[in-house]
Amino acid sequence: MPMQPQSGGGPGGGGRKINAQVAIIVAAVVAIALIIGGGVWYAGSSDDGGKDDTASSGGKDGGGDGGTDQKGGDGGKASGAKEKAPADPAAKVLFQVPMPAVSKDDGTADVSGSWLTDTVYAKSGVAEVVGYDPDKGSKKWTIKLEGPVCAVTPHVTDDNKTVIVYEPEMPTKAEPAHGCTQVAVLDLDAGKKVWTKTAGEGPISFDNVTISGDTVAAGSTDGGVAFDIAKGDILWSPKTTDTCYDAGYGGGEKLVAVRKCGSYDARQLNIQTIDPKSGKVLSEYKMAKGIEYAGIVSTNPLVVAADVGDSAGDGSGISDFFSIDNKTGKLLNRISAPGDQYAARCDSITKPESCKGLAVGNGKLYIATEEHEGSGESYSQANEVVAFDLTTGKQTGQRADSGDDYTITPLRMDGGNVIAYKRPPYDKGGQIVSIDGSSFKQTTLLENPATEAVRDVESSMSPDYSELIYANGHFYMSEVYASERDSTDDKAYLAIGFGTSG
Repeated sequence: MPMQPQSGGGPGGGGRKINAQVAIIVAAVVAIALIIGGGVWYAGSSDDGGKDDTASSGGKDGGGDGGTDQKGGDGGKASGAKEKAPADPAAKVLFQVPMPAVSKDDGTADVSGSWLTDTVYAKSGVAEVVGYDPDKGSKKWTIKLEGPVCAVTPHVTDDNKTVIVYEPEMPTKAEPAHGCTQVAVLDLDAGKKVWTKTAGEGPISFDNVTISGDTVAAGSTDGGVAFDIAKGDILWSPKTTDTCYDAGYGGGEKLVAVRKCGSYDARQLNIQTIDPKSGKVLSEYKMAKGIEYAGIVSTNPLVVAADVGDSAGDGSGISDFFSIDNKTGKLLNRISAPGDQYAARCDSITKPESCKGLAVGNGKLYIATEEHEGSGESYSQANEVVAFDLTTGKQTGQRADSGDDYTITPLRMDGGNVIAYKRPPYDKGGQIVSIDGSSFKQTTLLENPATEAVRDVESSMSPDYSELIYANGHFYMSEVYASERDSTDDKAYLAIGFGTSG
């Protein structure tokens, strides 16, 4: 691999190097257990200042991302919010994309990746990415790939480019995997691959990929590599003389590396803010030894999630959040988020950028609680979105209620407001709401049809595992895996789009 000099290794992290060892991480898909709580999390968090540095006590996005006055809120006027409340939030189905065929030999295919621009809704299929008209669902273009998609990022550049990683060939029984070696930048407007590159001897099989500024960064157990987004030239790549490697990256406004050092039984995880162009370490926070994985919730402000001591107990990958100063690498606060009380999750074993059920903005962390007994008649369930101050680590006392038998999940920020999805009960359609960042009043932006056929499709796409995108009165839901179905299965869909009349 072409090597470029490292300009500044950062404190304690050594140079940016590729580990000579080859390791294989197998990530198992786990289900989140819904644990009913009694609402005790509304109280302030532990008043220990949260400054336990050792943790010994425990761009834009293409994505992803009841009980209140539904007419309240500012309708998207405050704090730079762009989403406006329509005159009528009732939505209709714009289109449905059938699930692609998957053969017995293929088993299950990765179809992760969905992006939205002003002119196209793009979605990964089996060894392809297809661009659809955002309103009609008609195909505008198809980018054929030599093998299935392995890793994606929700980030899209200002000129509507994104990046994926895919296999160089289709899997077979003899060779079920060929390695995720192909890194490709896609032009979502033109429907074309800008370039496809590999790196390293072998070449390297990448686990994750992201974009920050004009840099594409891909991570693996063999370390990270950064490419220029315009031409695919390697900007920087790790050296080869120590036991540290960049396992993965978080992109967007800043570029943050999850850097692993040491042996498996004595792991040191460093969170580094780095210069996208040079790879220079700008700041570094050392997490407690023994923490194996970290999810990057936000790069600016920098918020990281981890399961300290495997204490979450629910498969979410989160027991604590760490609010870190990007400039100094200093821990601002550690926020305890017990798995039996909060519903966010991170798939951070190989994809540190993949965190759901939360949003960061206004100097706050917005997170969904687990479901608990509602206020309605027997057996009703509900949950809330609550806020933590990133500086103090304490709850602000604000909360947005889901309403009985809905489940509310933050998707992303919209200026100072939070865009959230409300998963519906059996007899209603789901909703997209805007939560005012100051008053926490909810404004309904979209409500899906309540017909049985639509509910069946919507209920099959959980916000914990599916991809949900909302913008400008359009809401898209899509699957991330496709698998062979027997003849008795109901018709399944890869994606479904909803829209209001304006």
